Amino acid sequence: MELTGAQILLECLKKEGVDVVFGFPGGAVLDIYHELPNFPFKHVLARHEQGAIHAADGYARATGDVGVCLVTSGPGATNTVTGIATAYMDSIPVVILTGQVPTALIGNDAFQEVDIVGITRPCTKHNYLVKDINNLAYTIRQAFYLARSGRPGPVLVDLPKDIMQQITEFKWPEDVSLRSYNPNLNPHYGQIKKVSKLIRKAERPLIYAGGGVISSGAQEDLIWLAKNLDIPVTATLMGLGGFPGDDPLWLGMLGMHGTYAANMAVNTADLVLAIGARFDDRVTGKVSEFAPNATFVHVDVDPTSIQKNVHVHVPIVADCKSFLMALRESLEPVIGATDFEVAHAGWVKQVQDWSTAHPLHYNKGGEYIKPQHVVEKIYEISKGEAIIATEVGQNQMWAAQFYKFKKPKSFLSSGGLGTMGYGFPAAIGAQIAYPDRLVVNIAGDGSIQMNIQEMMTAVANNLPVKIVILNNRYLGMVRQWQELFYDRNYSETCMDAQPDFVKLAEAYGAAGFRITEEKDLESTLKEAFATPKPAIIDVIVDPEENVYPMVPAGCSLTEMLLV
Repeated sequence: MELTGAQILLECLKKEGVDVVFGFPGGAVLDIYHELPNFPFKHVLARHEQGAIHAADGYARATGDVGVCLVTSGPGATNTVTGIATAYMDSIPVVILTGQVPTALIGNDAFQEVDIVGITRPCTKHNYLVKDINNLAYTIRQAFYLARSGRPGPVLVDLPKDIMQQITEFKWPEDVSLRSYNPNLNPHYGQIKKVSKLIRKAERPLIYAGGGVISSGAQEDLIWLAKNLDIPVTATLMGLGGFPGDDPLWLGMLGMHGTYAANMAVNTADLVLAIGARFDDRVTGKVSEFAPNATFVHVDVDPTSIQKNVHVHVPIVADCKSFLMALRESLEPVIGATDFEVAHAGWVKQVQDWSTAHPLHYNKGGEYIKPQHVVEKIYEISKGEAIIATEVGQNQMWAAQFYKFKKPKSFLSSGGLGTMGYGFPAAIGAQIAYPDRLVVNIAGDGSIQMNIQEMMTAVANNLPVKIVILNNRYLGMVRQWQELFYDRNYSETCMDAQPDFVKLAEAYGAAGFRITEEKDLESTLKEAFATPKPAIIDVIVDPEENVYPMVPAGCSLTEMLLV
């Protein structure tokens, strides 16, 4: 069957099981858009290419499938770079299809030409420039294989306009093989034996879970390990939802804005089982004083992540689910012979005492609504079943602290890159995937203005996404640092000049609500969540409320600032 390049591309997407494409058209991709109505995909027209890539990312995080983004050449392509880097830092499977000028014009400074392959080389798992139509189908096959296998990540395919117009025989490659790319998924048996032995000997073991637990679908295996061996669990920001947030063994998040119990536990533990988690600076604090008494086991499918920031005693290159299944097989025979509940009783009591003595806390009362209370109320109304997306900053940390995530793929947030403007388009991607679920974007008044134009995308697609703005009229997290470390010099962080968010929502055809008094909080949130339209709920909160606990940069985790 002879097809054009554009038809071959779309046939490949169909073969890969793609059902939605987030994009924005332009001259270099007109041939693809011309054919698009002939294929059974839903196309979601974003209002900015950054919105399109974040929406594809949100779709991928919520479903575990590959998200697809289609944009034109030049500025269309460069507008996706922040979103690509966001997905790369958090290991999210996204395939980005960019238009390119005809092959004869590449390198000639043609109109809307940019070397997007060169630009994105440091922030993609891999990228391609297709110069021969006969390589197109196999390139797309490779791109999806790379995006979803091993450590997931974004893969970009640059598509010159003339390649999309040429005609050739379409042959779908059933198999894909890449020399030198063979991710190791299964753990070494000898290393499993070592871990099993360490767990049986440990008096104060701690599980430190990351996003790898979620992306590998290992939540049930993690729960089995923790509950059968009575091991407390903490997590990275990306790991939230990997272990039930309402379980007695759950300590909360670790690190700069982690809980007192989690930070004290890692400081005291004699064994840290790091599963699918990185040791970045926001988690470790002062690295030389991080978990000083612990033996480290680190499991990651990406070998380059191991030994990067901390010395690991037992490195294991494997998929998290494969590791946990193998460990379970190794430990099941000894569970009857060893009473882990008794062996770890003192340790579990210690960490629970820390949780009781220093729970997540904020001072209630006063003139203003507290932002933490807003998050608690969202949790209560949604019964913990919502998909929560966040922007970046204080709103992100309060959501992470006060919403008890019980299931994986229910918390969408830019962890590694910290991208303001991520949350709303990501929530759109999640709502496309789950039109009947409650999807809430918890935002700040600064961050929501970075991609507010995507409200038109939500309205046009009848997506009932809810945006709860914790409006403190500041770039809150930056202001907090200025208050604590820069003598309250609030240089350029005041956001007093801002739009009327209620009128803005109504201008787009969405619903707008404003809450200024705590007595109206619950009823208005319920009314907004019940509306079938997208909605902005502008909540006027305490302008100088801070996120605590907080570990100042460069300090150890035990040097927390508390309320």
